[in-house]
Amino acid sequence: MRGTGQPTPAPADHADYPPTDRTVPTRSAERASYDRELVHAILDEGYVCHLGFVRDGAPVVLPTLYGRVGERLYVHGSTGSRPLRMSGGSDEGLAVCLTVTHVDGLVLARSAFHHSVNYRSVVVHGIARQVTDPEERRTALDALVDHVVPGRSADSRPANKKELAATAVIRLDLDEVSAKVRTGGVDDEPEDLALAHWAGVVPVHRTYGAPQPDGDLPPGVALPDYLTAL
Repeated sequence: MRGTGQPTPAPADHADYPPTDRTVPTRSAERASYDRELVHAILDEGYVCHLGFVRDGAPVVLPTLYGRVGERLYVHGSTGSRPLRMSGGSDEGLAVCLTVTHVDGLVLARSAFHHSVNYRSVVVHGIARQVTDPEERRTALDALVDHVVPGRSADSRPANKKELAATAVIRLDLDEVSAKVRTGGVDDEPEDLALAHWAGVVPVHRTYGAPQPDGDLPPGVALPDYLTAL
């Protein structure tokens, strides 16, 4: 479950994440936030991240799933995947940048220049390390499943030894973190307000369709409450 398991403890006062040179934006700095609760909320609402790292001198960015357990993010993949291999290749781990973004609205201005989006995003810098402790790996894998569909890990078969051997998990601590948020409406120039172009915000929402049962589902298996809640 999100926020369960054995997390790295947060400061007792739940203070903001300390800003660093890498987490202070050079543009629209007023939109940046280091509030711990805001960061957690943005992370918990999503489950797809983009994981960036450098391989052979060139940048690589991979879309993948993640799960949060307290002050740690977990990402899993095949034991043969590049970031998983690289993060376990040395005691130094792998320097990464992980991002999560939600688009909340399309901001349509009168001028092309002032078009924008309302969004909430988190950027995490740090060193990713491979998880080798068996108990932490199982906690992380449950968190990854429950982060996408809360309650699902308890309603599915756990990974067996063969599957665990083929799966690697990396951990990224939430130390160097920032959020950035854009809300509100159009920000047109005063001289453009009289132009005959529609302006405003088109809200963007994530929705789920009705669950479609598998064709081989045995008779009598009801739709679980956690899916109904979605």
